[in-house]
Amino acid sequence: MNELTYAMNTLFFVISGAMVMWMAAGFTALEAGSIRTKNVTEILTKNVALFSVASIAFLFAGYGIMYGWNEPETHSMYADFFFQMVFVATAMSVVSGAVAERKKLWSFLIFAAVFTAIIYPLEGSWTWGGGFLSERGFFDFAGSGIVHMAGAVAALASVIMIGPRQGKYDENGKPQNIPGSNMPLVALGTLILWLGWFFFNGGSQLAFSTIDDAKAVGKIFVNTNMAAAGGLIAAMIMSKIWTKKVILNVTLNGALAGLVVITADPYTPSPEMAVLYGALGGAIIPYAMSLFEKWGIDDPVGAISVHGVAGIIGLLLVPIFNSDATLQAQVEGIVVIGSFVFITSIATWWILHKTIGIRVGEEEELSGSDMWEGTGSAYPEFMEDGLQTLLKRKK
Repeated sequence: MNELTYAMNTLFFVISGAMVMWMAAGFTALEAGSIRTKNVTEILTKNVALFSVASIAFLFAGYGIMYGWNEPETHSMYADFFFQMVFVATAMSVVSGAVAERKKLWSFLIFAAVFTAIIYPLEGSWTWGGGFLSERGFFDFAGSGIVHMAGAVAALASVIMIGPRQGKYDENGKPQNIPGSNMPLVALGTLILWLGWFFFNGGSQLAFSTIDDAKAVGKIFVNTNMAAAGGLIAAMIMSKIWTKKVILNVTLNGALAGLVVITADPYTPSPEMAVLYGALGGAIIPYAMSLFEKWGIDDPVGAISVHGVAGIIGLLLVPIFNSDATLQAQVEGIVVIGSFVFITSIATWWILHKTIGIRVGEEEELSGSDMWEGTGSAYPEFMEDGLQTLLKRKK
C-alpha cells in the first residue's frame, strides 16, 4: 500500500472519530433538556466524566480485548483505536439518560468503567473482532446491535435495578408525565447526533482511498439522512394519530430511531428503502415508549426504545437486501449479545448495590442531585437561593 492511501485512510479515521466524539455533546444536550432543572448539573458532569472513563478503560483494557494491539496495513493503529473508542463511549451514553435523576454518580461511573473495559469489548469482539458471531454470519455494519442494542440492554438492566423516579407512578401504578426542563436543548442535541451519525456510519466503511470506497461513503451518508428523515416524519404522524398532538420529544426520538435502524446496514438498501426503514423505526417508537412506561420501566429519554427496539428492527431488516446475512444468524446475534449484556449488567449493578449503593436517598432525589452531588444548579436564577442573590444584587 502506498503512503498516500495509508494517509488518506488514517485521516478518514481521525476525522470520523472526532465527529462521532461530537455525538457526546448531542447526548449531553438531549439528556440535560429532558430532565428537571434540579438535576442538570449532575447529568452534565456525568456525561463528560463517562466519556473520560470510557477513553481510559478502553485504552487500558477494552481495545486489547476487542481487537488486539496490532498495526493494520491500511491505516494507523492509533487512528483505529480512536475511532473504536468513541463507539464504546456512544454505547455507554445510551445508558446515561435512562437512569437520570436517581442514580448515584460514582456508582454509575464504576459501571461505566466495567461496561467499557469488559462487557462491550467482549460482545463486540464476537463480531468485529472476528469471533464466533462473525463466523456464524451475523452482520452489523456500524453497530445497530453491537453498539446501540447493547447500550439499550445495559440501560434496561440498569433501570430495573435502580427503579423508577419518585412521583413517576401514582398510588394505582399509573405513569405520570414528568416534563423536561429545556426542549430547545433536546432539539439541538438531536440535531448534533444526526450530524455525528453521518460519520458514525460513514466512518464504518473503514477506508476512503479508492473510488469504490468514496462512492460507498457517499451512499451511506445519503441513506443515513433519509432514514432519519423517514423516522421523524413517521413519528410525527403516529404521534398525531395516537394523541391528537405532535409531541416534540417523540418526534425527535423518531429521527434517532430511524438512524439506529439504518446503522445495521447503511449501504445495501437504496435511498428510497432507507426512508421506509427509518419510517418503520419511527412509527414504532411512540408505542414502544408507552409500553415500557406501562411496564414500570422509567426511561426519561426513551433510550431503551430508540436504541433497543430500533436496533433489533435494523438487524432483522438486513437480510432483505444483503445476501451476506441470514435471518437465523441475525436472530442468534440479537439473542447472544442481548443475553450477555443483560446478565453481566445486572450482576455489576447488584454488586454495586450491595457495596456502595446505586440510588440516591429519598431526600436527595426530591431536592435534586445538583444540591448533593453537583456544585450547584445549572439554572440558579430558577432556584430560591439564586432568586435571593439576584434580589440582593438589584438592591
